[in-house]
Amino acid sequence: MNIILAIVLGTLFGFVLQKAGAANPQKIINMLRLKDFHLMKAILLGIGLSSLLLFALLTLGWIPTAHLSVKSSYVGVIIGGLILGLGWAIAGYCPGTGVVAAGAGRRDALAFLFGGLLGALVYMLVYGYIADSFLFNSIAGGKTTLVDTHNESYHVLIENVSPMLVAGGIAVIFIIIAFLLPKSQGEDNAE
Repeated sequence: MNIILAIVLGTLFGFVLQKAGAANPQKIINMLRLKDFHLMKAILLGIGLSSLLLFALLTLGWIPTAHLSVKSSYVGVIIGGLILGLGWAIAGYCPGTGVVAAGAGRRDALAFLFGGLLGALVYMLVYGYIADSFLFNSIAGGKTTLVDTHNESYHVLIENVSPMLVAGGIAVIFIIIAFLLPKSQGEDNAE
């Protein structure tokens, strides 16, 4: 049942990415060059709305905190993020949008996915040599959240403040920015 739900949700997410234009590498590159803000607005709105909904449901106790999965924070994550960002800026794809573009028949997306899989293979082959290096030194306690999620497995950076106040406030700021950004450089937001 979980795999069917994952396929359905993945298909819906891919459909939304395609409709938002996120599978078009030129739109992503124009966003990163700060020429076209359409995708940036969609991303900020999506992050803001989903964060607001997540923390509202957590506050109401409708989501079991055991379902939350927080990844460890360590030096290698920052370096890996920089490499991913560089690849994203060069190719115009991130892993998710690359899969959607490949599904839409773009050959350059297939090359992008092949490169990503090759990178994963190289990482797997060298992991034993780098596992004890500085790359895996934890940052801020490793598995850390900004606010309390009521899951005692994770460190909390901002304690004794309502999680809904902090996370909800950040979410609202993201939503406001999404609405205030113009669609493109030099274009007024109000039409």
